[in-house]
Amino acid sequence: MKIFCIGRNYVNHAHEMNASIPEKPLFFMKPDTAILGKKEDFYYPDFTNDIHYECELVVRIHKVGKNISEKFAHKYYEQVGIGLDLTARDLQSKCKENGHPWEIAKAFDNSAPIGTHFLSLENKNIQNINFHLLKNGEIVQKGNSRDMIFSVDKIIAYLSKFFTLKTGDLIFTGTPEGVGSIAIGDRLEAYIEDEKLLDLTIK
Repeated sequence: MKIFCIGRNYVNHAHEMNASIPEKPLFFMKPDTAILGKKEDFYYPDFTNDIHYECELVVRIHKVGKNISEKFAHKYYEQVGIGLDLTARDLQSKCKENGHPWEIAKAFDNSAPIGTHFLSLENKNIQNINFHLLKNGEIVQKGNSRDMIFSVDKIIAYLSKFFTLKTGDLIFTGTPEGVGSIAIGDRLEAYIEDEKLLDLTIK
């Protein structure tokens, strides 16, 4: 299983990170060991002092494809879920300063918690999905997939130029504005529309 994560796919998030708006999808990858098991807690690692949450819609590929045309991309997924791209921001800053890759800050164990299940897209438009994140009971992120710079279909078409997409591959589609830090004792709850799919305690 491959995990693709799209960066800067919402204008306001790019602005809050003081980053430029990309002309093509930006992405990085996480290993399967980044997935946090369902209903498991996240234990704050000792190699960082500044982990940030980034709430994202997640699309799961359900059949093999390569060089997929954008107009056919919708045939390669049928469900949407939610996840967190946990980022060691202090390590990421050092990587940026030195021009180094970001894996140490983005791809560490358990850095990709995902919801307990995926939702069918039958009678739904993937580019009109509301989602939000609560931190300790307060909304900290709120987004709609219509605000993506690159649509899900564009992302799939682009990724499939370079990689064969396989059943079970996950695409984290980018985060809206409002990212922030977590601390031991925090509770994160992520929703698609009004349905809670992720409930995570930081220990």
